[in-house]
Amino acid sequence: MLSLVLRRFGQAGEPVTFMAQQNSFDIISKVDRAEITNAINQTSKEVSQRFDFKGSHATVTLEEKELVLAAEDETRLRNMNDILQQKLVRRGIPLKALSYGTVEPAAGGTVRQHVAIQQGIPQEKAKEIVKFIKDSKAKVQAAIQADVVRITGKDRDTLQDIIAKLKANDFGIDMQFTNYRTN
Repeated sequence: MLSLVLRRFGQAGEPVTFMAQQNSFDIISKVDRAEITNAINQTSKEVSQRFDFKGSHATVTLEEKELVLAAEDETRLRNMNDILQQKLVRRGIPLKALSYGTVEPAAGGTVRQHVAIQQGIPQEKAKEIVKFIKDSKAKVQAAIQADVVRITGKDRDTLQDIIAKLKANDFGIDMQFTNYRTN
């Protein structure tokens, strides 16, 4: 009987050791602008057709990183905001991704409200997430990369546990877990 043994050697002739596999995933916070645009269009259409908004100049506009809601009074602004939130939820946009500013008076006796749209994880929230992961004593590494937090570990089950713990804890932001891979 003949047996074959394979060995790998490096450049200097020493045996090569193979590293254990690394698994990783990213924690992101992104909102689909097309879905927000669709929700705004649906809101505008409903506002133009509703009886309580007849003759009103209530509008929702999408700017670079925020929504601007404008109406004649705070009641109409609140009602329009309720309609917008319903449309956003139906389109899969989480309301945690929005942060509302104060209602401020605008020109012509109207009121206006700015609503910031969260894109990416803010630095202070990223640090809070990394601290939470380190306090969990799991054998993973967490690294902040711009507006994304990358979690790396050897065991897939540990990464799944981290995802479950992060979902159970409320950080006040919308989080998605993407880019799950094995290196």
